[in-house]
Amino acid sequence: MKWILAIMLVLVLAYFGVMAASRHSTDNSGESAGIFGEQAQNDKITHVLLLGVDRRDGDVGRSDTMMVAALDEGKDKAALLSVPRDTRVQIEANDYEKINHAYAYGGHKLSQEAVEKLLGTTIDHYIIIDTKAFERIIDALDGVDINVEKRMYYEDPWDDDGGLVIDLYPGEQHMDGKRAIQYVRYRDGEGDIGRIGRQQKFMKAVLAKMISPSMLPRLPKLVEEVKSAIETDMSLAELIEFAGKLKHVHDNGLSAQMVPGQPAYIKDVSYWIPDITDLRELMAEQLGLELSDAAKERAQADEDAYMKTLPDGMQLLAQSKSSGKLPEEAAKKPEEETKPMKPEEISVMVINDSGINGAAAEVAQILQRKGFIISGVETGKTSSRTQTTIITSTRNTDVFYGMPFTCVIMDGGSSNQAVVHIGLDYRK
Repeated sequence: MKWILAIMLVLVLAYFGVMAASRHSTDNSGESAGIFGEQAQNDKITHVLLLGVDRRDGDVGRSDTMMVAALDEGKDKAALLSVPRDTRVQIEANDYEKINHAYAYGGHKLSQEAVEKLLGTTIDHYIIIDTKAFERIIDALDGVDINVEKRMYYEDPWDDDGGLVIDLYPGEQHMDGKRAIQYVRYRDGEGDIGRIGRQQKFMKAVLAKMISPSMLPRLPKLVEEVKSAIETDMSLAELIEFAGKLKHVHDNGLSAQMVPGQPAYIKDVSYWIPDITDLRELMAEQLGLELSDAAKERAQADEDAYMKTLPDGMQLLAQSKSSGKLPEEAAKKPEEETKPMKPEEISVMVINDSGINGAAAEVAQILQRKGFIISGVETGKTSSRTQTTIITSTRNTDVFYGMPFTCVIMDGGSSNQAVVHIGLDYRK
């Protein structure tokens, strides 16, 4: 799946929903609140699962972004927990797999069950957003202000929508839907962990925009877009009934973190191994609560049982263990995942965007002589690109230096792939 989901906006709706839904809870003294200590006996904690789903014709779809929003209604305090896609969990009837596989196997119900086992608490509601609706929702907000932290450039001609281009410069800027989705989709050497940090940063910007006075005249259009963009087990009336509390949530601060744990690899497949005891403690800490002694014991027992399921040969990278705090802590990869690959291990797509006759074939021959695998040679959608660029993963940029033609080498893409865009500066 090439789409990088952008569920963050829906958190705003989740705030509406969890505050409304808590009216229908009793005193939340069961599993959901019962994992906390005496401090939480009078608190109403509600959890909402947020799923970003990429659906295509003839396909059930896949969840690419997964978050859990928790709200303590009594304190108007909210917390957001991101679940990495590679998190290894038990999926009913499918043993242990990556948590994002659960949706393909059994939709939101199976995803919810997998999350409940991981968190040790009940998920009260769900909200699903289709990625294709994201741009128009952001446009209904009249855009969002974001301080882009670094240069972000990436091109992917294999993208399912006919070609992905991400081209953002650092600095404070106002983003419409088209540019916003570039920001939340961007992925580089930080992998999924770095992207989660950007998603959470974006969500906070959306929340700030939602409570601004400028939103009042835009609410009807926003509601119209939201109605067609999400699926949930809550009514629209419930979703918007407590919108006035957003200001209190914003003022009290939004805690946004991710499932703590560490990366692991087995047979070149990456996983995120959760630290269950730290996770349960973090969930309580986010809302200023404490785990009950019984909950601590259950968390330790769950973690011990989970660790026993790790297969032989799985390489745990203990030195990269994350506490769940974002966005600074990107997990390290093993040395074999960061050192440069050999040319014969890298597939290259050559695209002629220059209009220069025969340029693509010439470049393909040059690359072949250097040992690269040519996966395709195409004529691009433009004939006026000024610069020749080579886009490849961070680990392989050095492999492409020394080409006998002028080019700019950029980070991006899969580790074993590269894309060459030939520009007007091309000279053999």
